[in-house]
Amino acid sequence: MSSQNVSKIFIIGGTGAQGIPVIRSLVSDKKYQSRVLTRDATSPRSKLLQAFGNVEFLEGSFADETILRDGFRGCDGAFVNIDGFNTGEKTEIYWAIRSYELALEAGVKFFVYGNLDYALKKAGYDSKFRAGHFDGKGRIGEWILFQNQHNRNKMGAALFTTGPYIDMVVSGGTVMTPTVEDGVVTWRVPLGDGAVSHVALDDCGYYVRWLFDHPERSNGLDLEVAIADIPYSELAAAFENVTGHLAQYIDTDLDTHFATELANLPAGYNADPNDKSTMSFRENFTGFWNIWKYRVIRRDYKFLDEIHPDRIKSAEEWFRMEDKKGRAQGKGTLWERVQKHNLKSVLKMSEDGRKGKL
Repeated sequence: MSSQNVSKIFIIGGTGAQGIPVIRSLVSDKKYQSRVLTRDATSPRSKLLQAFGNVEFLEGSFADETILRDGFRGCDGAFVNIDGFNTGEKTEIYWAIRSYELALEAGVKFFVYGNLDYALKKAGYDSKFRAGHFDGKGRIGEWILFQNQHNRNKMGAALFTTGPYIDMVVSGGTVMTPTVEDGVVTWRVPLGDGAVSHVALDDCGYYVRWLFDHPERSNGLDLEVAIADIPYSELAAAFENVTGHLAQYIDTDLDTHFATELANLPAGYNADPNDKSTMSFRENFTGFWNIWKYRVIRRDYKFLDEIHPDRIKSAEEWFRMEDKKGRAQGKGTLWERVQKHNLKSVLKMSEDGRKGKL
């Protein structure tokens, strides 16, 4: 399939943290048009997307088969990234699978799924590594690649496998939001000597665009991306180097980390708390931190260098870029932004306040 065959792309998750740079990249040169599913076409995030040009909106929910049919109709491509923190693990699995089936039925030529690692499987099915928001997507991703073995000539498919955004380490309302302790920027997380394969949102657009531009290579591919495997001692040192101000990483125990009123709430805010399959925030993120503490996930950085030679390759490089960008946008330096104690959240979930419909 020629890249010229994909012109209009239906996008689920377009107003999320990842969706915005993806859409920006897709429509930047008018090669692609985007049809974006949103619950509110007048929201600030929707207005931001509208300003990119070549973007149209479909209002409704991904948890509605009629809406999905309307979305896929007339589109050549699809990028589907369902918010598991909205749905919960079980509901996400159903609607992601149904999205693939409806896209195939509608004649979509190429389907890209916003994926996360099936970490439980990669850890040998040891439940201390079970994080529902990772494993739910990971199971779907494997299912899609299996289906693609039979359907690849009718509808190609690829996975775009990410991880925690590095943007979250200087963002409010995340599990890695820093504090300022006696003038020292501090990350207190239960990571031990582990490392997080952080992803730069600024690079996500390039990678997804590459998948659509090169279907002859990407059909059947699981594109697993990251900046690097970043220990938090290195993260703190990088922040110091860029800002000239002290920073530190302090390993903490799980009980201290989860001493919050959120700990026993469902990890998916629309999930049924009485359903035995629903993981609590603490259960989900205990597995999440163990994944990184014991270095379950690895990336092929040589391959990423091949397809994106200009990708961000270190925490320090990202901090420098973010500091420069923040100054230009009038937000102040990274140091000044952290000092304000009211860091803006990069995540739509935190922005919405753990509320809203599917």
